[in-house]
Amino acid sequence: MEESVSKSQAESMLQPGTLWSKTVQTTKKARQSGALKSIETEYHLVEQQDISFIVRTLANIARKEQAGQQQRQQEKKTGKKINPFLPYEQELFVGNLSDSHLCLLNKFNVVDRHLLIVTRAFEPQTDLLNLADFQALSYCLQEIDGLAFFNGGKTAGASQSHKHLQLIPLPFLADVVHDPLEKAIAKITFKDDLGKLNCFPFRHGIARLNFEDNSPQAIANFADSILQKYRALLDYVGLEVSKDTQIQPEAYNFLATRNWMMVVPRSQESFQNISINSLGFAGSLFVRDRSALSLLKEITPLKLLTEVACSDS
Repeated sequence: MEESVSKSQAESMLQPGTLWSKTVQTTKKARQSGALKSIETEYHLVEQQDISFIVRTLANIARKEQAGQQQRQQEKKTGKKINPFLPYEQELFVGNLSDSHLCLLNKFNVVDRHLLIVTRAFEPQTDLLNLADFQALSYCLQEIDGLAFFNGGKTAGASQSHKHLQLIPLPFLADVVHDPLEKAIAKITFKDDLGKLNCFPFRHGIARLNFEDNSPQAIANFADSILQKYRALLDYVGLEVSKDTQIQPEAYNFLATRNWMMVVPRSQESFQNISINSLGFAGSLFVRDRSALSLLKEITPLKLLTEVACSDS
């Protein structure tokens, strides 16, 4: 259920052309105050078929795990679930996107200027994405050339139960990798704007998107287009959605840029203790240490993704 926007919220509504500057300003202040807890990483490139996988080892993941443990202990003590988005930390607030969504910095960010697109009122992370979600997302993608993603349920890598999409700016690595899937997507033969990656041997679907200008009408058109193709992709990958429900039929990952959108049904959250969220299917993987990195290289990234996705047979 959507909440109405108060006078103060209306005054903080992001104006066209301001999201990036507000993100930069908020990031600087949140770092200075200590509200932003960046996780340092080192990266390695693993080439497989047409994808340049970026594998990051997390240098201080313990900080995030400790916060998660403290949250679980508090929940057990009080018998109530803690929602970090209700209320959210003011230091992480970037701005209001619409009467239904707001924008926050990701507190434990690995990628700089990682944004969260959060519903103002509580909605479950296992609800299907809707037009309001895509209107907020379209505004953000019009303002920032980035990769958006959504982890549909715990099996798909979701760590919070309050519905939120995420957005990281492109390129993935400046002067190294812009988008790990670029070469592979360029080889897709689309039919009615839908297709598959030849190198992904598991159930998935990709839709072609048409990015327009930054006018309000273009944003509205883009949101409508994403919603229609999202629904088409759910059907394409075999996720049957009843017209009278908002609950997702299965766990899945959703990814989108200005040019393409992907849906991947999930069978499990991890393999060999390597967890995978949506970013794995965009060519960005995370491991705890060098031992896990060696294991991943032995397994190979595509084999790892295949193990946590659903069979295409």
